[in-house]
Amino acid sequence: MKRSLCVALLMAAVRLALAGPAEPAPPWPPQLAAWDHDPHADLGAVVVMQGGRIVAQRYFNGEQPDTLHDVRSVGKSITSLLVGAAVDRGRIACVCDPVQRYWPAARTGAFGDVAIEDILTMRSGLAADDDDPDSLGHEDKLDAAPDTVAFMLAVPRANVPGSVYRYNSMTAHVAGLLVENAAGTDLEQFAREVLFAPLGIRHWSWGRDASGHAKGEGNLALGARDLAKIGELVRAGGRFDGRRVIGAAWIDQSLRPRVDIAEVDRYADGYGFFWYSKVQRLGDRALTVHFASGNGGNKIYVVPSLDLVVVVTSSAYGKGYGQRRSEEILRTVLAAVPAGVGR
Repeated sequence: MKRSLCVALLMAAVRLALAGPAEPAPPWPPQLAAWDHDPHADLGAVVVMQGGRIVAQRYFNGEQPDTLHDVRSVGKSITSLLVGAAVDRGRIACVCDPVQRYWPAARTGAFGDVAIEDILTMRSGLAADDDDPDSLGHEDKLDAAPDTVAFMLAVPRANVPGSVYRYNSMTAHVAGLLVENAAGTDLEQFAREVLFAPLGIRHWSWGRDASGHAKGEGNLALGARDLAKIGELVRAGGRFDGRRVIGAAWIDQSLRPRVDIAEVDRYADGYGFFWYSKVQRLGDRALTVHFASGNGGNKIYVVPSLDLVVVVTSSAYGKGYGQRRSEEILRTVLAAVPAGVGR
């Protein structure tokens, strides 16, 4: 009885600390206010959720809760959720199937016979590498193509599928078109029905390629609070407000690291289905963090052991400090959660 009471009192104290006192006292955690004076005027927002509710939020440089922010490659992780929704509905039977089973036109390309799971883990084998500007399938060439589908179908194979991790936007765009063909509807419309509406997301903007397709690789603009809803969906194993939105099995599959990328990405240890993971070490604590990541430092961090979601929006596109700053913000939030809190 005493133990239960102590735990209840502790959690109540934590909730009070996270909620923070009324103004004009500083927000929780008070260290977030330090970024009010960041020398780079391109940080957008920080939203923190714990146990399904917002416990801290701070906005910078004129951004507001409803400001639509282009979160770039965070959209890849959302495309992964849409693949999961297609699997849940039987539109895709198995990620072991080749792309061409659901997108017959892909037979003429180098990715037609590639297993969907190799697409989702950036191991398609295509000659596409966003870290190499000379790569035939580089994202800049993809964006400049007058016929995006024809461009992708013409990109050759460089490696045996499933053998080499090579980060590239083209692979995620293939995943988006796969969903369109499997679901028989526009990717954005599918997202509206199976993801955005159930989460109460009503405002967004999604960039389209030259062929008119929503970009499965990114250029999706959402408000910070709505991004936090997506993080909470993932944190809760595919449920939101008590409702099943994405299958729990898909969330587990997506987050499970399948490729070790620590040697090529300083901010991540592993890669799942368009979701990253890293163990953050703070003192004697080792916290597994799953996250969606976009150019400029845009992040959805999910920390299951703390029931925590941290969203950062940033416009530091193409600037290395954006990623460093977001990780610093994450670590600041993690350090503010008392040791012993969580599971």
